[in-house]
Amino acid sequence: MGKVLKFSYFFIAILISSCGENPKQKTVASPTTKNTEANVEVSSEGNKTILFFGNSLTAAYGLETEEGFPNRIQEKIDSLGLNYTVINSGLSGETTSGGLNRLDWVLNQKVDIFVLELGANDGLRGIPLTETRTNLQKMIDLVRAKNEHTQIVLAGMQIPPNMGEAYTTEFRNIFPNLAEKNAISLIPFLLEGVAGNPDLNLEDGIHPTAEGQKIVAQNVWEVLQEIIQPVEETEMVLD
Repeated sequence: MGKVLKFSYFFIAILISSCGENPKQKTVASPTTKNTEANVEVSSEGNKTILFFGNSLTAAYGLETEEGFPNRIQEKIDSLGLNYTVINSGLSGETTSGGLNRLDWVLNQKVDIFVLELGANDGLRGIPLTETRTNLQKMIDLVRAKNEHTQIVLAGMQIPPNMGEAYTTEFRNIFPNLAEKNAISLIPFLLEGVAGNPDLNLEDGIHPTAEGQKIVAQNVWEVLQEIIQPVEETEMVLD
């Protein structure tokens, strides 16, 4: 049986955080339910899974979930006829500490590619950088402990200079350092081409608009396509 609709949503709690609740997203599931609110059918024997594990950027805060970059990645994959299901496990306001706490439960399902998009809320809150780095490393270790063959992609992040130059620089360096240390793929800066542009962000100046999410999707795709398909066989630009 072929794929009917592959994009899935994977939430575990009401979205309460410093970022607030996404007014466009009301899908909520407890750790004992499996996508009961998603109205999707995931199918197909041999289907591979890409799991986006992140915060409000992954959850498409302020937008319809379909406008977020994970769904746009699914659309690109489908257009190429590739046998992958994208699962959106974005939770608005999530920190690395919160992500670490819920990760073991999320990994109860099979994951072929794990995209780790966390850390921005740590930086905005001034959480000690040693804690952020340690939590990200523990999540990488946990993914590998569950399945050593899971390919991990780390989304690089930068923050405004509010916390001072030293903090900002060290925060930015966490991601390439961890990627090199663990020999995993790195998206250099998830919000490249979007951050700081008022035309591509919502009124809060933090979360991308639908157009901004398209650019974020392209940033992700430039790295992801090298994992799921040779570059020469893949269109370089998202539709």
